[in-house]
Amino acid sequence: MTEVPPKKRHACVIVLGDIGRSPRMQYHAQSLLEDNYHVDVIGYLETRPMETLTQHPCCRIQELTPVPVTNLTPKLRLLFKAFWQTLSLLIALISIGRPSFLLVQNPPGIPTLIVCYLYCTLTRTKFVIDWHNYTYTVLALGMSGGENSLLIRLVRRLERYFGSKAHTHFCVTRAMKDDLQKNWNIGPVTVLYDRPPMQFHPIDLAQKHELFLKLANDYPQFQSKDSSQSDVVEATAITQKLTNGSVQYKPQRQAILVSSTSWTPDEDFGILLKALQAYEETALAEPLVYPQLLCIITGKGPQKEHYTEEIARLKWQMVSVITPWLEIEDYPSVLASADLGVCLHWSTSGLDLPMKVVDMFGSGLPVCAYDFKCLNELVKHGENGFVFEDHIQLAEQLRIWFEHFPKNPSIFETRAGFQRSLQQFQELRWRESWSHTAAPILEAFL
Repeated sequence: MTEVPPKKRHACVIVLGDIGRSPRMQYHAQSLLEDNYHVDVIGYLETRPMETLTQHPCCRIQELTPVPVTNLTPKLRLLFKAFWQTLSLLIALISIGRPSFLLVQNPPGIPTLIVCYLYCTLTRTKFVIDWHNYTYTVLALGMSGGENSLLIRLVRRLERYFGSKAHTHFCVTRAMKDDLQKNWNIGPVTVLYDRPPMQFHPIDLAQKHELFLKLANDYPQFQSKDSSQSDVVEATAITQKLTNGSVQYKPQRQAILVSSTSWTPDEDFGILLKALQAYEETALAEPLVYPQLLCIITGKGPQKEHYTEEIARLKWQMVSVITPWLEIEDYPSVLASADLGVCLHWSTSGLDLPMKVVDMFGSGLPVCAYDFKCLNELVKHGENGFVFEDHIQLAEQLRIWFEHFPKNPSIFETRAGFQRSLQQFQELRWRESWSHTAAPILEAFL
């Protein structure tokens, strides 16, 4: 039976977004629970959170009421949303009892930072911000006038002012730490890099086979099209299990490319589709050199419908695309079963890093990643992955990687080098990194 910790070890983790799609804040909460804290998690429940939170006796999830749909203009809709979230967040904070500290995700910073600062001031609670990006740069992406609009300039001032009121700060890159300290006069700031938790790890071929069998129930691309052979018990489009119990890849199997996304404007999926079009043309011209390619694009988000309609119009022969929403337990296995990952994330501030690459590296999956300002803090071109700037470079990287797949002797050394780098990356996991970096800072607030 789980030992109940003293009530004074009480933390509150705040996500003014979908808890289930906020993995870093869930990892924070999980680590706090493992360090014998009572933890309240405040946020929206659009997606199922991790079971380690929902099933833990010392964790309470406080669901915020979703913002009602309105027919207001975009700017009025933002103001109404801020007002609604202010009330919802205040009600949730009042209901939990005073914690030792609030650990708050930013963005979104408005009204989160304002509400949390006022609450912490009135209750003498410590205020901690985990900076993932900047609110004003994210909002500016969909606003006419961009960062120069009056509303965005106001958001930036509020974010800077109330952000500076926190007692301490975590952030995701060295570049963001430098910017917060030098340009925002905010501190102290500690870099807490995203690291893969233990569920993201390489898996063996038998586990991949089981995953493909499960996916074949919903996606015909995974179903075997071969006539049954006497020594084969069961088969997928990629693997087969023999009568002796062993599992092997099929000869001339298709290759698997995976990309995960939130389907937002800070990921241009047009780049991937153009690169896949180029691969389709190359593979059609040389079908004995290049394999068929199955592209799995996972995730939910506002632009998904637009791109799925565009994908449905494509008439490719060598490339197929599926866009599943995977169960929490299946997502790490899909990454570990793929042959190459693609990340199209570009940072609105140029100062954050894509967690999806961290997950891929933890699963042993090399990555092609869209280049931006501080990406080299995670992806090093030619050492643990490839970096591209446009669809032409990405198409060339796909061509190089999948030429004479799966052996491709021309890049044997590159593959081996990537594997060594990824194994080294996997040695430091989230829990160890958090315990070393974040735990001592938070313990000081008790």
